[in-house]
Amino acid sequence: MKAWEYERKWIENAIPPDVEQSCEQYWKEYVKAGIASDEKLFKDWYSEVPGSKAPCHLVVAAIQSMHNRGYDVTEAEKYIDAGLQAEKQKDGSTIQQITSKIYYLLNTAKKDTNCEYWKYKQYKTWEDIEKDVVFPQCNKIDVFSEQFEQKIKHGWLGQLIGGALGTQIEGYTTENISKKFGEVTGYLRQPETYNDDITYELAFLQSFIKKGYDVTSENIAQEWLALIADGYSAEETALYNLRRGIMPPESGIVNNYFCEWIGAQMRTAIHGMVAPANPGMAAKLAVYDSVISHSNNGIIGGMFNAMLVSLSFVEKDAKQLLEKTIALLPQKSEYASVANYTLQQCKKYDTWQQAWKICENRFKQYHWIHCYPNVAAEIVALWYGENDFEKTCHIICMEGQDVDCTAAPILNALAILIDFEKINQQKYVEPIGDTIYTIMRKFQKISIQQLCCDTVQSVRNALNQWEQKEREK
Repeated sequence: MKAWEYERKWIENAIPPDVEQSCEQYWKEYVKAGIASDEKLFKDWYSEVPGSKAPCHLVVAAIQSMHNRGYDVTEAEKYIDAGLQAEKQKDGSTIQQITSKIYYLLNTAKKDTNCEYWKYKQYKTWEDIEKDVVFPQCNKIDVFSEQFEQKIKHGWLGQLIGGALGTQIEGYTTENISKKFGEVTGYLRQPETYNDDITYELAFLQSFIKKGYDVTSENIAQEWLALIADGYSAEETALYNLRRGIMPPESGIVNNYFCEWIGAQMRTAIHGMVAPANPGMAAKLAVYDSVISHSNNGIIGGMFNAMLVSLSFVEKDAKQLLEKTIALLPQKSEYASVANYTLQQCKKYDTWQQAWKICENRFKQYHWIHCYPNVAAEIVALWYGENDFEKTCHIICMEGQDVDCTAAPILNALAILIDFEKINQQKYVEPIGDTIYTIMRKFQKISIQQLCCDTVQSVRNALNQWEQKEREK
């Protein structure tokens, strides 16, 4: 079997378990697990997502990801069954040898020159992207107004709602979510803010508070090292590289099989919030952040959500927001082809189910954490959500995939775009509470009000500093 066929079989057979009222213990166990040699490899071969208990097979997914990136992984695939068996038997000696062999074969895999992947342009840095995109002049936003403060608050609340909705069902298909829960229209349990996604945004915010619009990839990377204890897939590899002195963009490339997964795409709403109505700056900040752990289509995924949120400050309709954001992607990239294909399906079909079924099948060779099926889910949900918060929540939940990472950024953008005060506050906002709990070294507990104030003040300070520099030129 191909690696992608294994992964597809697993996700198609994965049924969500009964809802537990709290997953805090699982998140704490996840952090405490450490990197004990055999145990770490056993978990890399099989683990369960802390929030939803979805199955993950990271080593097999690495093979799949390299296939997606246009490499011949036939030799590595020959070791999958033996590795799975070693994990079941907890055979540490064998799993060490097999895992090493697989990674060696991936590191030395040859390009499949017939693969569609290589027909698209490859991007490594912001400078590469900037050559291929003409960004519009930014609109003037009064960041000193009460309205801006409200939009930032609404954006963060929308994101927290999305993250809480998604962690309950991430890693499953539309069909199996429907079988288990029927139509998901709200929280399946008391919402929690425990999530590894927001940690990277809080780290970026700290670097932005210190450096403003002059922030660099290395500035952000240093905050990762200071604040983030551990990561998963691409981010775990990046942290490992950073600790060994490998700086961005190489930190997102060296031995990083997951550099086109969703990790960058999931964490860039903050870049849109600190660059309101300025998609060019939002994209730049997002790419500076994204290259720490990702490359090529992975970093383009980062700029997508950053621009989506940035433009939501001035757009009034989600469909126009999508079309303008997609038009600002580097059109020579494979990522842009995925976004444009999805948009075409949205315009072609009457219901989200029809469009999503086409997209789900089109991208079935990609892992549920890869950026492609997830950006497709975002586009479909926003398009058919028709500016309705509850309807958009329903669609994004029912699409499955990496739901917390898709729901959080699009609901951030939508909450800024619409009149957020008119949504069902009792259903969505009040259960979130006033406090965010994280798995970081610092900021393990932070009030939402404080987060909003820090975000607003950082933008005001950065803008003042920027304008001062412009006057001095």
